[in-house]
Amino acid sequence: MILLSKKILLVCLSSTLLFVSCKTKSVAVIPPKNETIPISSNTIKNYYNNKVAFSTLYIKSNVRFDNGKQTQNVTAEIKIKKDEQILVSIRFLGITMAKVLITPKSVRYYEKINDSYFEGDFSFLSQWLGTDLNYDKVQNMLLGRAIDDLKLGKYKESTVEQTIQLDDFLDTKNKKSFFFDDKTYLLKKQEITQIAESRKIEIVYSNHNVFTEATLPFTVLINSFQTKGKTEINLEYNTVTFNEELSFPYSVPNDYKRIIIK
Repeated sequence: MILLSKKILLVCLSSTLLFVSCKTKSVAVIPPKNETIPISSNTIKNYYNNKVAFSTLYIKSNVRFDNGKQTQNVTAEIKIKKDEQILVSIRFLGITMAKVLITPKSVRYYEKINDSYFEGDFSFLSQWLGTDLNYDKVQNMLLGRAIDDLKLGKYKESTVEQTIQLDDFLDTKNKKSFFFDDKTYLLKKQEITQIAESRKIEIVYSNHNVFTEATLPFTVLINSFQTKGKTEINLEYNTVTFNEELSFPYSVPNDYKRIIIK
């Protein structure tokens, strides 16, 4: 019997929530003269010219989870009502085993193996991961968008092999880097390193498909590096549709036990 209770958090939540910036006080740091200079507005402007204009989005994806000790393959149905709610349904052998409902104010999930459910806000994950989480960052992760509002940051720019790299030089406690295609300005990768915790998270986007509403990556590779080892989550989008009338059914059975995550 597969143990989905913890893996649901890893697959459903970690794959969408791990990659967020730490909430720290920004301190201006002037880069040394031998490093690249702060960027002009062109790179960020061109990046935001890649529009994301839709009301609803439906994604069907294969998900592979591997932490070096255990491997799990499931399918995920992801429904997004832009800026309002995200519903992730996890299926194994065609059977819905768990659901995760994310809104700007709450994170909820239930799973069938242990007949359990969780209801709360982003604070427990913020404490658990030492990060500042919100709905927008979760949504951006799934869309292949930068976790931060790049227009508000200060970065230095370098270009290597058709890739533009932006490094945040305001945050002295956490290293954040964003990598873009130098022609399309689509996001190829983003990395966050929590220096004190010896923890690094990276998410790599590839196999982009162009739609009228947006350009989306169909392959999302997530790697989490910690002192205890590496966790890899690979999402392969199979079906994508925009602006359909979607339902977001979420109802916890009456006999399920509420769990507290510390």
